[in-house]
Amino acid sequence: MISSVLVANRGEIACRVFRTCRELDIRTVAVYSDADENALHTRVADAAVRLPGATPTETYLRGELIVKAALTAGADAVHPGYGFLSENADFARAVLDAGLVWIGPPPEAIEAMASKTRAKELMAAAGVPLLAPLDPEAVTEADLPVLVKAASGGGGRGMRIVRELTDLKGELEAASAEAQSAFGDGTVFVEPYVEHGRHVEVQIVADTHGTVWAYGTRDCSLQRRHQKVIEEAPAPALAPGVEERLHSAATAAARTITYAGAGTVEFLVSGDDVHFLEMNTRLQVEHPVTEAVFGVDLVALQLSVAEGARLDGDPPSPSGHAVEARLYAEDPAQNWAPQTGTLHRLSVPGIRLDTGYEDGDTIGVHYDAMLAKAVAYAPTRAEAVRRLAGALERATIHGPVTNRDLLVRSLRHEEFTTARMDTAFYERHLADLTTATPDPYAPLAAALADAHGRSRFGGWRNLPSQPQTKRYASAHGEHEVHYRHTREGLTADGVRVLSAAADLVVLEIDGVRRKFDVTRHDDRVYVNTTALTVLPRFPDPAAQQAPGSLLAPMPGTVARIADGLTTGSAVQAGDPLIWLEAMKMEHKITAPATGTLTALHVTPGQQVEVGALLAVVQQEAPL
Repeated sequence: MISSVLVANRGEIACRVFRTCRELDIRTVAVYSDADENALHTRVADAAVRLPGATPTETYLRGELIVKAALTAGADAVHPGYGFLSENADFARAVLDAGLVWIGPPPEAIEAMASKTRAKELMAAAGVPLLAPLDPEAVTEADLPVLVKAASGGGGRGMRIVRELTDLKGELEAASAEAQSAFGDGTVFVEPYVEHGRHVEVQIVADTHGTVWAYGTRDCSLQRRHQKVIEEAPAPALAPGVEERLHSAATAAARTITYAGAGTVEFLVSGDDVHFLEMNTRLQVEHPVTEAVFGVDLVALQLSVAEGARLDGDPPSPSGHAVEARLYAEDPAQNWAPQTGTLHRLSVPGIRLDTGYEDGDTIGVHYDAMLAKAVAYAPTRAEAVRRLAGALERATIHGPVTNRDLLVRSLRHEEFTTARMDTAFYERHLADLTTATPDPYAPLAAALADAHGRSRFGGWRNLPSQPQTKRYASAHGEHEVHYRHTREGLTADGVRVLSAAADLVVLEIDGVRRKFDVTRHDDRVYVNTTALTVLPRFPDPAAQQAPGSLLAPMPGTVARIADGLTTGSAVQAGDPLIWLEAMKMEHKITAPATGTLTALHVTPGQQVEVGALLAVVQQEAPL
């Protein structure tokens, strides 16, 4: 029997595993980097061991340090979570060689599926349907579009869709460079790209006695940069017979590699066609939707299998529908740029929320941008979708910019509500889904709340005051609002001020009474779901940057600079000049205009803060 589990991971998944361990009276051990010294998973564990350093390569990817930590803390088992070393066969062997229980599949099974090219060979031999890889040198116009994929790793890294034959060589090189940086393996391959395909997967659990259970299906088609955003179980609107074929193929895949534990077999589904993509030999981020529909605890099952228990009888029957949305600290309107800073408040009441953060925690630059997973369950799909969208819309999220508005709009989009979505959903609809819809009265409510707070200390005047002005910035631009202190209280043009307190303002607008909840954190003001930054009354001329300045959109590391780029280089508008890496993603900084690079202030490996000046491009004078 397992008595103490070290989770070789961080954040939300570490907290998730700890929760089940506590319910089973199993002692918990965390590992933490210097950046995670005060992180939630570090705080809630029974014991915690420091991994010196901040980056993943210094800490969570150091298998020898984690095994040593488990032995030092007296753990008798290791759970890898997902990401980091969860699909590393050498790490699994090191855990077993140290006399510890490995809460995962056999190293040989991990190894069999570690390379997507090798996995496809095994699955083809087992009769599992798949897309045959293409020879990159032999791809023709007739083969397009194609997908370039990294042979190792996941999470969308090293993956490119190619629609023009002339782009293939460059995309192969770019994908290989990204894969080498992310996984230490630059091997890539090419396969046909299926337009309008759906990403459907099967959760399997296998014991060490030959039993394999398939737990329904999940649809994970809504993705950004090939990374999942919204997932649900069961996969809706599958053609007749497809679910049975998926279960059969997933079970065959597990048996072929003598699998044990929890895993996921992923497929591309287009109409009646089913194609094997890959097998994730670990727990998935989206496992909660399967837990909700089947009424199981998949982490508890992992622990049970690791202890040698049998899966008796048949798996439980599914009931109802569950939908999960990944809440990211990122700005979808700005090329999904990750965001950092203090998370002042995070509350999504009424549904399941799996998170690695609490109010007041800091979101840093070193790790994934996911804040939480919001999961709603209901008897029907329509009810579950409505419940999740409503919960997210009412959520209190004070801190960095998030994708909350995008999630709500996605869940209410006609293609999603009618189950007609596919993996190109955001390629088609991102612009519409991120179109600004500012609340024009939020800045006024912020100003009135602030004015009320000041009046409590300054007192009311006997005579009407001069108009007061406040300036704010939001994601939609700058706003200037005006109001007055009068004998009757606060007034503003065009609206009736029914009440104004420091935390609540009530206005009557065109005959409709509206409430505005107001919270202030330093120079940030949150009015309902609108985030505002207080601006000085008069702009500071010293804060202006020269035309053509390229500023860092987020804190991160300079991953690379375009070949041959130096001061004096001629550049074309849109040319990629600098690549920043932040929160496990690469972001291109492109030339804003055709001209000359007059300054280059960074070098590869350099850490930069948000707003840092990276380079300057002087625009070419018009003819």
